[in-house]
Amino acid sequence: MPVTDHIRNKLSQVPHRPGVYLHKDRFGTVIYVGKALDLRKRVSQYFHPSRRMGWDLKFNALVDAIHDFDWHVVKNEPESLLLESRLVKDFQPRFNIDLRDDKRFLLLKVNLNDPIPRFTLTRLRKDDGCLYFGPFAHSGSVRRALTLMRRKFHLRGCRPLTPGAADYKHCLYGNLKHCTAPCIGNVTRDEYLAQVRAGIEFLEGQTDELRAELEAEMKRASVALEFEKAAQLRDALEDLRRTTLKTEKFERIPYTLPVAIHPEADLRELGRVLGLQKPPARIEGFDISNISGTYMVASLVSFWHGRPDRSNYRRFRMKSVTEQNDFACMAETIRRRYSRLVRELKTGTVREGEGADAGGEADPAALNQAIRDVSRAFHGTTAGPKTDAAAIGVVASDPSQDEDPTPPWIPRPPSKPGLPDLILVDGGKGQLNAACAELEALGLSHIPVIGLAKENEEIFRPGIGEPLVLGLDHNALKLLQRVRDESHRFANTYNAQLRLRRISESVLDEFPGIGDTRKQALLRRFGSVQRLRLAPVEDIASVPGLGGRTAADLKAFLVARVEQEERSGGH
Repeated sequence: MPVTDHIRNKLSQVPHRPGVYLHKDRFGTVIYVGKALDLRKRVSQYFHPSRRMGWDLKFNALVDAIHDFDWHVVKNEPESLLLESRLVKDFQPRFNIDLRDDKRFLLLKVNLNDPIPRFTLTRLRKDDGCLYFGPFAHSGSVRRALTLMRRKFHLRGCRPLTPGAADYKHCLYGNLKHCTAPCIGNVTRDEYLAQVRAGIEFLEGQTDELRAELEAEMKRASVALEFEKAAQLRDALEDLRRTTLKTEKFERIPYTLPVAIHPEADLRELGRVLGLQKPPARIEGFDISNISGTYMVASLVSFWHGRPDRSNYRRFRMKSVTEQNDFACMAETIRRRYSRLVRELKTGTVREGEGADAGGEADPAALNQAIRDVSRAFHGTTAGPKTDAAAIGVVASDPSQDEDPTPPWIPRPPSKPGLPDLILVDGGKGQLNAACAELEALGLSHIPVIGLAKENEEIFRPGIGEPLVLGLDHNALKLLQRVRDESHRFANTYNAQLRLRRISESVLDEFPGIGDTRKQALLRRFGSVQRLRLAPVEDIASVPGLGGRTAADLKAFLVARVEQEERSGGH
């Protein structure tokens, strides 16, 4: 494929650092995920025409399909491997073969509530009250480091959940003095728990003492010409380094919007560029959709901590606007949404079945999707008690967590109605002014509101003449694009549903010669107008009261109507 100016400009911005890159097609779908020690060198190789002759058919097909790409910088190679695995599992790119299955990297877990706790290896994190460490990119290193840790802190490695004297007779760990044998009372449970906590500190990175011991012993072995022993100690140091290497934890991406690895960091950046006092936890986005003044609808999407909160999506059908006027539609939507929300805040009531933030028609599919999203959103990868709290939905209250770019928890959305921290309208100054006028009339002018224009991705702010223009790769702009694109998708989906409903309900009435009796007979036979349109003429003619000529005319009429609707579709 020819290298476009867009691709060329993005390549010049890719850093010479380790990370993960994502190739996307013209629909914005992720089609390939890869990792690299040097992102600039690796990504640019895809766009070298001189290399094309050596590529196989699959690689040529991948390059031809690339319309855009994105990248995420990490600190080291193991971190890039972990992130690549997570993204491949989340997006299932069609050009990736490896890492698409359900296999996971190793974790270490320990349950302090067991009678005699022990460290074990696992690949699946559960909500069982255990402490989890990992995942670890190098399985061999973590296995050898676990053996080293057991010997250093005299921890048990036997399998029984509650070992006793009978198990000790055949236990190599106890007989070789690698374990303090709490099963036969050599130490009390409290003394053994102190050993376990020392192992936990070891996994958390407090390894300076052990590292110094191994290095000193390695040097002594080298001076004594015991090179094999020195090599073993060198490998043990490397295993120790790999196991206790600090790697970033990447939470599961529960939706297929443009890629966001650090939603919290994007929120902080957005708050900074907009001059907000704090990052906007709740963002509500609005968009208008209509076809030549018909089927005028609007959508409201809600993002909580940078993630879609589908249970609070709403859709609106215009009531007071009778002709095509996006500004008037935006004004009506804002007025209906927030006038109702103000009433609910005053009375403290929410209509049953409409969620915390009402003001429009709730989408049943969105409510069901929200349940699935919440269960996936709480699937973090960070070890320690905070992960356990997140797994059961406990909201952390430690203010220091605000500095973590990827916290392992997402606070639950409020159960009571509340005002958003930021309002985003799809459009320029006209839509923004219409929204601001309605908010001021409701006494809500203190809520920050901005407009995002599609053409040049300009951010319009009230009272500021010049728009704010951020780079296309700016994280704050990417977050706004996710909100805007989701509101656009939701509005267009509702518009299409209304048009389809219109066709299904009334198209048979518009065909001459079809009365209620024959209409009911057709619907009983085929179930819907869509199935009727796809049915052969012979099947339609077999319905009592219809002849072959009428059936053919009806078939042609239905096909023509659907084609007409498709040609007139759009925003």
